[in-house]
Amino acid sequence: MEENLEKNNEISNNNNKSNSEEIKECTSEKVINMNENNSSKVDKKNENDTPTKTIPKPKKELPIEKKPFQEFINIHLIPALIEEINHRGLEINNINLKNTNRPIAGDKCWVINCEIKDTCSFWLSFEKEDISSLKSISLSKPNQEPSIIESFLIDEKRITLKLIISRVLQRLNGQKLIGVN
Repeated sequence: MEENLEKNNEISNNNNKSNSEEIKECTSEKVINMNENNSSKVDKKNENDTPTKTIPKPKKELPIEKKPFQEFINIHLIPALIEEINHRGLEINNINLKNTNRPIAGDKCWVINCEIKDTCSFWLSFEKEDISSLKSISLSKPNQEPSIIESFLIDEKRITLKLIISRVLQRLNGQKLIGVN
């Protein structure tokens, strides 16, 4: 009888082993099937999705005041000064930018020299090739040398084209050179 019991235990153990092995196999098959289902879902999802187009943001144009010094002066400031002075009924004989000696002080810097016909001349000086650098202005009557040099836009944190033009015109007007106060 003991033999029978042992045989039965062995059979039951073998059955248990095979059942557990079957369960493991089934489980691993389910995992594989689940993985296959998930990947096919991802594939289907990607197939059905419309491709996302990345719209490039338009490059923001640099403000003209941030452009290189020479470009700002020659392409923006000088033409704008000419336009404003002409708008007031005056004519410019000569206007240019040079790296030369500043009037009165004599140090080398960038100078816009403007000669307004039968009215005056002014020299707008930039210490460095940068519109934010220290600036000065000198004025004179026609065919005369300037006698004073004044600081220009020293308290301004943000220098703009309009600000430079308005302050030049303000200085000329303050000396009653381009109109009545």
